[in-house]
Amino acid sequence: MSADISFEALPPAEIAAKAEAIGVKKAGLPFWNMFFLAVLAGAFIALGAIFATTTSAGSIAVKDPAGGVAFTTGLTFGVVKLLTGLTFTLGLILVVIAGAELFTGNNLIIMAFMEGKVSIGLLLRNWAIVYLGNFVGSILTALIMFFTKQYTFGSGAIGLNVLNIGAAKTGLGFIQAIALGIMCNALVCLAVWMCFSARTVTDKILAIIPPIAGFVAAGFEHSVANMYFIPIALFVKNWGDPKFFETIGKTAENFPTITWGNFFIANLLPVTIGNIIGGAVMVGVIYWAIYLRGKKSTK
Repeated sequence: MSADISFEALPPAEIAAKAEAIGVKKAGLPFWNMFFLAVLAGAFIALGAIFATTTSAGSIAVKDPAGGVAFTTGLTFGVVKLLTGLTFTLGLILVVIAGAELFTGNNLIIMAFMEGKVSIGLLLRNWAIVYLGNFVGSILTALIMFFTKQYTFGSGAIGLNVLNIGAAKTGLGFIQAIALGIMCNALVCLAVWMCFSARTVTDKILAIIPPIAGFVAAGFEHSVANMYFIPIALFVKNWGDPKFFETIGKTAENFPTITWGNFFIANLLPVTIGNIIGGAVMVGVIYWAIYLRGKKSTK
């Protein structure tokens, strides 16, 4: 084995240099490469959301037509949130290991911008294209999942969970959504930051799990995840099988906050603002200031 091979994680100063170099590379991707990698990332995050929605569905007591409980696990709130967070990590693991472009993680390109290696135009180009691609991948996955009728599984428990998640997210206050978005992407970017230090696939997976499980369990808001969570709730509310609503004992009118307007204005806009603050400012700019500011490149 070569003496140059090391399995030790990179120290923070080297992570910062690596993050800068990766930011330059990401910002320079051709349009269609960037867009389709972003579509994949949207789909990958949606897969994590599907996994999380499914595993947390049993925490809801669904009654059968006779009035008895048809499906429930009886798990406590904290345990359900932990399981939800752990299963959601699938999304970022796929993004990092399989390779894709995720808007929230790409907030770290700000480090290359602060060093003068990436122009404001290239930075905003990346964020805009990746955000659009993430949206396309997420909503297409939501549409496919609607046609699978998975929302009817577990005596309607999954669909009821989908609607409850959508209602909670579209019922947030504007400032609350910004704050939840800040906290979320600080953790997401810290997960990506730690992945930059990794030497192996196993290292990367282990670096991803705690921060991502933590933000989901805590109830923080991720803009790209919400591009799946809320549209699938909209599809179920507006187009769901009448038998499904009969099974869960609810109607579409029981979920008044789930509208396209609330999706974009009450959730996606403030959460995106929060994600940029949490990822670009609280992680990217701060680590740039600590490790890169004032240090001239030797290139």
